[in-house]
Amino acid sequence: MPEVTINLAEGRTDAQKTAVMRDISDSIVKHLGVKAEDVVIQINEAPLNNKMKGGKTFVERRAEQAK
Repeated sequence: MPEVTINLAEGRTDAQKTAVMRDISDSIVKHLGVKAEDVVIQINEAPLNNKMKGGKTFVERRAEQAK
């Protein structure tokens, strides 16, 4: 049973997340030869203030990009 975990900063729509999970599931089925029913995909979302890159939280980075 293949399992895939995706870590994301929050902010994507349910439709976007569903589409990504569906595409990944289809790829696993195609390339690993397993049934779709056996593929588990989980998305873990982090609040923007709980995720950092380059020494700045994602809240800070977003504020800088908005300027």
